[in-house]
Amino acid sequence: MFQQQQDRHFRRTLSITALALTGSLAFATTSQSAQAAEPIPVGVIGPSAHIDGRAIFQAAEMAVDEINAAGGIDGRKIELHKYDDQFQATNAVRAYQRAVQQDHVVAMTGVFLSEVGLAMQPWSGRLKTPLIISGAASTKIDQNTHAHYDRFKYTFHTFTNSTFIAKVACDFAHDVLVGQLGYKTAAIFSENAAWTKPVDAEYEKCLPKAGLKVVDKIGFEPNTTDFRPIFNKVQDTKPQVLMTAIAHVGAKAIVQWHQQQVPALMAGANGQGGSSAFWKATNGATDGVIVGTTGAAGAPVTDKTPKFYEDYKKRFGEEPAYDAYTEYDTIYTLKAAIEKAHSTDGAKLVEALEKVKLTGVSGPISFYGPKDAFTHDVVYTPGVTTGVYFQWQDGKQVAIWPPKLAQGKVKLPSFVKAAQ
Repeated sequence: MFQQQQDRHFRRTLSITALALTGSLAFATTSQSAQAAEPIPVGVIGPSAHIDGRAIFQAAEMAVDEINAAGGIDGRKIELHKYDDQFQATNAVRAYQRAVQQDHVVAMTGVFLSEVGLAMQPWSGRLKTPLIISGAASTKIDQNTHAHYDRFKYTFHTFTNSTFIAKVACDFAHDVLVGQLGYKTAAIFSENAAWTKPVDAEYEKCLPKAGLKVVDKIGFEPNTTDFRPIFNKVQDTKPQVLMTAIAHVGAKAIVQWHQQQVPALMAGANGQGGSSAFWKATNGATDGVIVGTTGAAGAPVTDKTPKFYEDYKKRFGEEPAYDAYTEYDTIYTLKAAIEKAHSTDGAKLVEALEKVKLTGVSGPISFYGPKDAFTHDVVYTPGVTTGVYFQWQDGKQVAIWPPKLAQGKVKLPSFVKAAQ
């Protein structure tokens, strides 16, 4: 009898233990599933009131929505956190700190101003959270990473840096300004900013090689409002082309160029000029201006570019600025890195980003390694990652270079002189 009671007690205890173990396993499985389904917080930063800042936010939003609609990253949705730096480096640094420490973002993307990117860069190492810059161009960002890899290895650059921007401009100048139009002289026309110094230095070297004698070098502050004295000086030196490196003051400079009927063609890097909002911002004064940018007018930079261009226009009612292409690619690059790393840990993401190879809407995406001078900058390939040069013609962007993407020829504004 006593033995039977012991057996019943043992069986009851065994049953309770089994139930408890089953419950624990079920709870653990549920917890793991819940964790796996948790969204992945990703940050994006820029000046929201600016054409190029708005483009960064819109492109990030579009990429995130596409990825989430397709099932997310390993079954997890992306949760996008937006931060407005208002052109202030201090605002950007505080936002980066808050993003990591409070919002727990796994990476910060965006950044329009090079000065802002350079201020944020040291914090990428301190916060051990990737900073993937899609809008700023300064070569100093990549050079810092190369010189102090252990400190700055968390910084990556998906937009072609200033030196390569100038090289592409000179290739265009050789083929179109010299080869097609027969021009022989140019003045460098650039705002004083961190990103333009390397552009100016490269212009001085490569424009003469392209066939354009540099007759003047004009620098001005980004807050310049009156360009009349500058354009008066331009007319004294009589360049046939103004080779630009502008982003902050694009609208004001071009409106006054048009008003003063400056007889020199304006062409080159123009950060704001790629968006259709720029036509409205200048009230059409940008007609005839030639802009080097990441993509334009649906030109098939890659097989993915035309769809992105049309989807962006349909969704936001305007053509994408240069950094819309690169920010869109940045979100997909981060997705590829998370999938490769099977983790959102910062150090593991760095390792994965260094191995990423994909084709984006702006071209092929891979990064220079620690031994390269431009460490973690997107790899530049002459003839491949050249972007597009287009001209504003009657409110439309007409791609004119490279030849494989050209949709038309250059049309000189009525006040711009043809080559003699």
